[in-house]
Amino acid sequence: KKLERVVSIRNFASRELGLPDNSSYRNYANIGRRFVLWNVFATPELSLQPRQWCFPIAGCVNYRGYFDEADAREEAARFAAAGDDVYVGGVPAYSTLGYFNDPLLSTFIRYPDTEVARLIFHELAHQVAYAKDDTVFNESFAVTVEEEGVGRWLAAQNDTVLSTQFAASQRYREGFRTLVAHTRSRLMKVYAGDESDAVKRVEKATTLASMRADYAALKNQWGGFGAYDNWFAQGPTNAGLAAVGLYSQKVPDFRALLASVDGDLPRFYAKVKALAELSGKAERNKALAAAVAPVRASASANPVPDAPEAE
Repeated sequence: KKLERVVSIRNFASRELGLPDNSSYRNYANIGRRFVLWNVFATPELSLQPRQWCFPIAGCVNYRGYFDEADAREEAARFAAAGDDVYVGGVPAYSTLGYFNDPLLSTFIRYPDTEVARLIFHELAHQVAYAKDDTVFNESFAVTVEEEGVGRWLAAQNDTVLSTQFAASQRYREGFRTLVAHTRSRLMKVYAGDESDAVKRVEKATTLASMRADYAALKNQWGGFGAYDNWFAQGPTNAGLAAVGLYSQKVPDFRALLASVDGDLPRFYAKVKALAELSGKAERNKALAAAVAPVRASASANPVPDAPEAE
C-alpha cells in the first residue's frame, strides 16, 4: 500500500510538476540505518560563513557528507578542536543530479505521505537546475519546488486531514525559519562590529540564549510540538544557523520568481536554468534580484489588508 502511494507521488512529480521522468525514486532499497548520509557543517567561531568542500561533479558545497555517522562526528570533532562551530545533520535522501538512478530509501519510505512527497520533489528539482558552487541557490530552489509541489499534490488528493496537517507543519517550519533568520541577522551585526573578540563572544552567547528562549515560547504556541528539539540539542551554533540558511535564504526570491510567471512551472524552470548557467554567485544573485523586483514592487504597492478584528 505504502509503495503504491509513493509510486503515485512519483508519477505526479513528472506528470503534474514537470519534474524529470526517469528511473530515479522508482526502485526501493533498504539500507538498514536511520539516514543515508550525515552532513558536517562548520563555521569559524565568530562567523556565519560555512566552510566549503569541493568535488568533481557537485562542485563546491558548504557541507561534507559521510555514509558513516562515526566518520561525520569525527570530522566535526576535528573542526571543533580547531575552534570552529560545528553541526552534524542526518540526511534521509540525496540526489546524484541525474547521473545515476537514485533509489527510494528505507530512510524515508515510512515518513508521512506529505514528507515523502516533499523529499521526492526536492531531490528531483536538483535534476532540473543546478548551479555549481552555489549551495544556497540550489537548495532554496529545491525547497521552493518541494513546497509548491506538495501544495499542488494535496489539492489533487482532496484530503482535508492531510492538508490540515501539512498547513500546520508549514507554520512550524516558517516559524523556525523566521527565528533562524532573526538570529542570523543579529549575529551578523555582532560579527561585523568593531568590538573585541571577547565582547563578541559574550554577545554571541546572549543572542543564542535569547534564541533558545524564543524557541521555548514558539513551542508553547505550537502546543509542545518539538520537531526542532534535536537541532537545538546541538547548540544552537553558527554552523547550525548556516545549515538552515543554506536551505532557506533565497526561498522568498524563488517564490517571487514563480509568481512572476503566474505559477507556470515549465517557465519557472526555464528561468532558473538560465540563472544557474550564469558564471558566478554575484552575477546570479544580481539577475535573480532583478527578475523578482517587479513582483516585489507590485506586492509593496498592493499590500494584503489585515483581517478585521473580531468584536
